[in-house]
Amino acid sequence: MRQVIVLMLLYITSVALAQEVDKNLPKANDEFEAKKYTDAEADYRVSLSRTRKNPVATYNLGNSIYRQNQASEAKYSYLKAIENANTRAQKHQAYHNLGNVYMKEKNYSQAVEAFKNALRNNPNDDETRYNFALAKKMLKDHPPKDDKKDKKKDEKKDKKDEKKDENKDKQDEKKEGDKEKKEDKGQNDQPNEPKPKPGGISKERLQNLLDAVNNEEKKIQDKVNAKKIKGKPVQTEKDW
Repeated sequence: MRQVIVLMLLYITSVALAQEVDKNLPKANDEFEAKKYTDAEADYRVSLSRTRKNPVATYNLGNSIYRQNQASEAKYSYLKAIENANTRAQKHQAYHNLGNVYMKEKNYSQAVEAFKNALRNNPNDDETRYNFALAKKMLKDHPPKDDKKDKKKDEKKDKKDEKKDENKDKQDEKKEGDKEKKEDKGQNDQPNEPKPKPGGISKERLQNLLDAVNNEEKKIQDKVNAKKIKGKPVQTEKDW
């Protein structure tokens, strides 16, 4: 008996949830009409949190984001709206606005495809036909770049720059080496100063020292001789 009661309660609860009305979607629509796009975006997101595959809420969410000058972000909502669309009219509107996003991004090839898909779902829409023609003209005037050609050009430029840098580095190294040699010459190779021999004094400096010692010894010898002469008695003539 208890099991029966539990099952009945679950069944009643699930029915009550299914019958709950989405109050956020109409509220968000009113806010969008009042140009309160931030508030509208918030309520569209709340609505989608309950029914994620609602194509109307997804499409309108994209519109509210687009009105806030966030076209690239709105693109994802339009793509989701196309995925969840139940009618051709819903697909037409989502593709049309997706084309507008690509036009803003200057992605004209994708814009042409988006407007083309919009026309497939509603061939009679004059605004879509105009945008489709404009996208084709912009694509013709601004063709997409050849990625392979640009890549080869960039690679060639990179190699040239790399070679140029290598040559510059070699030149800098040579200049640095010459500078170091010049500095060493300025420090050690004085023109009037002889180079010392490793582990000893130079011959010239040794000779100077010897000369100085000899001169000092000569002075000492001269003093000694002078004293000897002074201490010797002087012989005078005998007084007869």
